Amino acid sequence: MPDIEGILETSLYVENIARSASFYSDVLGLKPIFASRRLIALDAGRQGVLLLFPKGAETGDVVDEGGKVPGHGGAGRLHLAFAVKTEALPEWRDRLAAHNVALTGEYKWKRGGTSLYFCDPDGHVLELATPGLWPTY
Repeated sequence: MPDIEGILETSLYVENIARSASFYSDVLGLKPIFASRRLIALDAGRQGVLLLFPKGAETGDVVDEGGKVPGHGGAGRLHLAFAVKTEALPEWRDRLAAHNVALTGEYKWKRGGTSLYFCDPDGHVLELATPGLWPTY
């Protein structure tokens, strides 16, 4: 069986794509790497890409000369965790506070990691997690 190399992309579906792109760029420092009228792609580190789509806009298939991309979409409060270094956690707390982003939770995992939880402008639950959360991290 061939190995999975990791998760390459994850998507969030947002009300206002420009507002969300600004949040992820300004607060979390993710850099835009692609933008079109359909989506904005942000560099999420370690070969990861965060795709922001307008809510409801991607339910139909996209077909062009390159082929077919099946429609997709998400509803409700989705969850996304970002890996951060343990020693960077105090700086992340300060950065979130400086951007008036309130913590909605914090958890110390039995393996030793810590997670900080907060929400983006659409109410998606975001997490900054230090090593020790999973056996693989």
